Amino acid sequence: MSELLVDFITTLDGYASGEGWPGFWGLEGPEYLTWLGEQPEATYLMGAKTYRLMSGFAAGEVPNGQDEFRPEEEASVDELTQASKVVFSSSLEEPLTWANSTLVRDDAVEAVRAMKSSGSGLLSTIGSLSLCRSLLRAGLVDRFRVVMFPVITGATGEERIYDGYPDVALEMIEHRTFDGRIQLVEYKPRVLEHPPLGVPA
Repeated sequence: MSELLVDFITTLDGYASGEGWPGFWGLEGPEYLTWLGEQPEATYLMGAKTYRLMSGFAAGEVPNGQDEFRPEEEASVDELTQASKVVFSSSLEEPLTWANSTLVRDDAVEAVRAMKSSGSGLLSTIGSLSLCRSLLRAGLVDRFRVVMFPVITGATGEERIYDGYPDVALEMIEHRTFDGRIQLVEYKPRVLEHPPLGVPA
């Protein structure tokens, strides 16, 4: 059975991106980049918006506010190009132009449920906030990982991650600090039907 990882990089205040900021908010360091390069092979899951953005980067479109990609950003996009990707969308048309991408028009929750039961590798989301929310709400997420970068983007932040989420209890299974400033926390999530009635002893 496959394992499903929801994987976010965020600001401290929970934004997935910020207007005018470079990738990784310009704050990635050598420890973090080394760790990224050591991640196991995965099939990446995404929605149409993330696909359009990332495939555009792969085709050479530079993010707003930048003249060119930094080497770290280029390497990250190249690795994604080589990886297997599943795109859930009713608006995109086949064939998808980004290499190693498969379009799925079926309900994403049921499709991922089937992928988990019939597969054996790691499934990992990338971006795709509404997809991640739906998969978590359906109880399909095995691990919920957040890498927080040391910046607050109260004025320029975009894509608030946790809006619309259910209440979720999180059991920590991993934590780590990279380059003395970037914090990773990883949890086993459990969706709550209601707040707990008492405080654990």
